[in-house]
Amino acid sequence: MTRQYTITLLPGDGIGPEILAVAVKVLHVIGKQFDIKFDFQEALIGGSAIDATGNPLPEETLTCCRNSDAVLLAAIGGYKWDNLPRHQRPETGLLAIRAGLNLFANLRPATILPQLIDASSLKREVIRGVDIMVVRELTGGIYFGQPKGIFETEMGEKRGINTMAYMESEVDRIAKVAFEIAQKRSGKLCSVDKANVLDVSQLWRDRVNHIACQYPEVELSHLYVDNAVMQLVCAPKQFDTILTGNLFGDILSDAAAMLTGSIGMLPSASLGSEKPGLFEPVHGSAPDIAKQDKANPLAQVLSAAMMLRYGLDEPKAASKIEQSVLEVLAQGYRTGDIMSSQMRSVGCQEMGDVLLKVVES
Repeated sequence: MTRQYTITLLPGDGIGPEILAVAVKVLHVIGKQFDIKFDFQEALIGGSAIDATGNPLPEETLTCCRNSDAVLLAAIGGYKWDNLPRHQRPETGLLAIRAGLNLFANLRPATILPQLIDASSLKREVIRGVDIMVVRELTGGIYFGQPKGIFETEMGEKRGINTMAYMESEVDRIAKVAFEIAQKRSGKLCSVDKANVLDVSQLWRDRVNHIACQYPEVELSHLYVDNAVMQLVCAPKQFDTILTGNLFGDILSDAAAMLTGSIGMLPSASLGSEKPGLFEPVHGSAPDIAKQDKANPLAQVLSAAMMLRYGLDEPKAASKIEQSVLEVLAQGYRTGDIMSSQMRSVGCQEMGDVLLKVVES
């Protein structure tokens, strides 16, 4: 029986429309192969939404997303909007859609692909076999805590404040996501905090230990965030699934991403208690190469695979896409960001064409 899904597409800014177009073509082919019908609807977010409506996340876009089975986002932002007030910047739209869809769990894989092992700045023996999933809490912590802002003291001096805060329930729900993911992987979970200094981190650690009682088959460990960053660089193979809060997860997931040598290859997923989830590449909008056919579409395509796997429960279709990406890389095709000697340099469109041929084969 044909499964039918409504997907909201958010091309955004910069290279976003180019890379999203490739992913949509791949999904059309995959849909025919696996008896899946996609109904795509496009909406505005980020700088393009600001230009059209003055709002980085129009209410129409949020409504469209809420009525979807999944949301596929490309990239937002660019130099054009950097000097706008904070509440009007493209990035505000990203924070708002996460909150508006209650997307509290961000999944960021960092996997060393054998075909790209030499793209990393670390030695082969250090990174060979690395396969890490960072589970980051996304709607709490210091980015959302109150009070926050820049205030003037009685002495006339400005004071900036941000508040790191978590409720027990917020920690519990993200911990459950991480334990369940660890169950499906190697059964190892490392929770990262700063419990030796921060009270909020002590609460975090206490709740993670409490939730761990529900998952006796998962091996739980704890690291302070400064040590975790150091360990990611010197001995990354010790990690499988990493659980952490919003700020620490922002830092750790980028550090883990660079183990792979190219942030342009990495997808991500943001999930809530119910559909829809939001799926997007880790990289930015790269306005300096927009509309020049230089972008790497593979992270966007792999984000579509994560959408199939985690958002729509279509693991076979997801695996077909992932294996096709590996095959294209094995054939030696490279965009500029992952180019190395004796490889064939291609642009965004040609990379998409080659990938489609592999998917169709």
